[in-house]
This record gives sequence, C-alpha cells and structure tokens, in this order.
Amino acid sequence: MKVQIGDATLYLGDCMDILPTLDKVDAVITDPPYGIGESGGEKNRYTHTRFKTPKHEDGGWDAARPSKGVFDALQAMSRVFVCWGGNYFADFLPPSMGWLYWDKKIGGDFSDGELAYTNRKKALRSFSMHPFQGLSGGKDRQHPTQKPVELMRWCIEQAGNPETILDPFMGSGTTGVAAIQLGRKFIGIEREPKYFDIAVQRITQAYAQRSLFEGANGISASDFKQQPLI
Repeated sequence: MKVQIGDATLYLGDCMDILPTLDKVDAVITDPPYGIGESGGEKNRYTHTRFKTPKHEDGGWDAARPSKGVFDALQAMSRVFVCWGGNYFADFLPPSMGWLYWDKKIGGDFSDGELAYTNRKKALRSFSMHPFQGLSGGKDRQHPTQKPVELMRWCIEQAGNPETILDPFMGSGTTGVAAIQLGRKFIGIEREPKYFDIAVQRITQAYAQRSLFEGANGISASDFKQQPLI
C-alpha cells in the first residue's frame, strides 16, 4: 500500500521489498529494531515509573535486528546516514566520528541516553530532553520506542538539513512529522499495519497544522528555504 500526503510518501510493507523501487535520497534518518525485545508487552520499561505509559502489545518486531544487507542498501542510496541504536550495529557499520547522543534525563536504573551513528565527518553532538516531555506524562506515546519530535527535528538539522528524507523503519511516523514541520520531503516505510495507520494519521495532522500556520502568516510551502547539505 502507498499513501501520498503532500510531499510525504508512505509505504506499508517490508523495506527490502520497497527500497529497490526508490530513487536515491539526501538522507536516511531512522530508528530500526535493535533486536533486544523492546516491542511491548509486559516488558514495557516505563509502566512501573511515575510516567504511566499505555501498554503496547508485543508485536515481536524487535525480536531480531535488520540484516547487514539492509544497512548496505540504505548507505548506498543516501548521502547522509543517521541510525539510532548504532551501537547495536557496530559490526555492520564503518568507523565514524560523527555520533549523536541523546541525554534522556531519566535517572534511576535506566540508561542515561541513546546513541545514533552518522557517516558525517563532524564532532559528536548531544541533545538533552526527557522522553515524555510534551507527551502528557507519557500517555500520548503510541509506539513503545517512540522518540520526541524535537529530537528528530534536531537530527535533521545535524544531518545538514537534507531536502529529501527516508525512514525505512517509520514506526509511528515521528521522523515524518519532524520532516513535515521543517518543510522537507519525506518517504516512510513501515511493515506493521497498526503503526502505519498511526503514522498516516500523525503526518496528516502535521500537514494540517503546517497549512494552518502558513495560512495565518500569509506564506506557502514554497516560501520555506531549503538548506543545502554541508
């Protein structure tokens, strides 16, 4: 299935089936399954904290990580590659200096943050934000590993403000929402129908909100200036 929402093109299916049909993109920015069993169910890591997140059924999508072939294909079709959980794929990725760090400001017995691999020759950069900031104490989380939109907007900026962005593991569409907010073109792929439907809804809403803002300020999408890749 293919859904077109303005400059966002969303595919329901396996990325390895869809990637060969796509043209090259400026950047791949993604958060693939790490293969550590964080797909939901009783292992929902936040249910016992003061942040009462909704339970997510265990869909099994995090039982295994993507193959090396997936990573090779993604790097071959993009100028910039940003991959959250890059430390779980160290045997698939070449050495790099341009890592990104998300300081999650959680504390306790949780991990202090998460790492994203990039192929950019840049200094390591960090971003600080609690995972549930702006999410009604976690109740608005629609995916077990959903990241803040602000974090993904920052990722796009760190990627050199690419014009066309691909996320082959779209999940609930957070990268797409960030891309639309910044006036970028977005391609998303998701194989789980439940999360695909959520991504369609969120990206449609992001477009509606941007259109409302543009109309209120007398500007159009063409007025957004695209920054070239550095």
